[in-house]
Amino acid sequence: MAEPDAGTQLTLLDGAGPVGEERLAQLYAYPPELTRCWVRSNFIASLDGGATAGGKSGDLGGPGDRALFTLMRGNADVVVVGAGTVRVENYGGVQLSVAARQARQARGQAEVPPIAVVSRSGQLDRDMKVFTHTEVPPLILTCGSALAATTTRLGDVATVIDCSNSDPDQVDLRFALAALAGRGLLRVLTEGGPLLHDTLIAAGLLDEICLSIAPALVGGAAHRIASGPDETRMPMRRAHLLADDSGFLYTRYVREA
Repeated sequence: MAEPDAGTQLTLLDGAGPVGEERLAQLYAYPPELTRCWVRSNFIASLDGGATAGGKSGDLGGPGDRALFTLMRGNADVVVVGAGTVRVENYGGVQLSVAARQARQARGQAEVPPIAVVSRSGQLDRDMKVFTHTEVPPLILTCGSALAATTTRLGDVATVIDCSNSDPDQVDLRFALAALAGRGLLRVLTEGGPLLHDTLIAAGLLDEICLSIAPALVGGAAHRIASGPDETRMPMRRAHLLADDSGFLYTRYVREA
């Protein structure tokens, strides 16, 4: 099991039994020989569908969820998040073990993937952890109307990218993914928030979802993992289902071809 929760034992619920480190790596590997961005989302939810507890998704997690979180980050070329999630979850840069870095080098990846922040306004404070606690400067995926001001404010601590299409006041996620692909960042991991996730789903840009189900009910007005103005139906195929002794379920679903 990947650090930091090496003592957690995961079991495949198809009769295969306990999963070792090598098999786990295979289960969460990206497709080989990608020619476009493959977008994977990683979320956690309660039994009643809440994406947060106490306002944060991290408060739902356990050791197994944290280990898979680290593993999936270690496999990705880039981690894409919305600006609101960066603020609420107090995001810093990706932190990886020596072993994870060596594995990335062996696959031809950079040692540490950057965080890419989707922000239409570009209004991000320079003292946020995403800028101050990172080995790799983040990417800011913004729109044309905010490009100049965002570059002036953050250009020395981040790479600011115009991801507009015909509307200079909006971030077009297709253009954002094309910009990432142009930098060789094809293995995309998104961690939210719900609005960004919903936009990816509605645009048909999400290839798979890895959803951890926490053995808890939260009630209240907790957000879902996807939240937007319109309903979208996207058929998915189950790739695998894992469990641990703490009662968590770890699912992976891939979009139907």
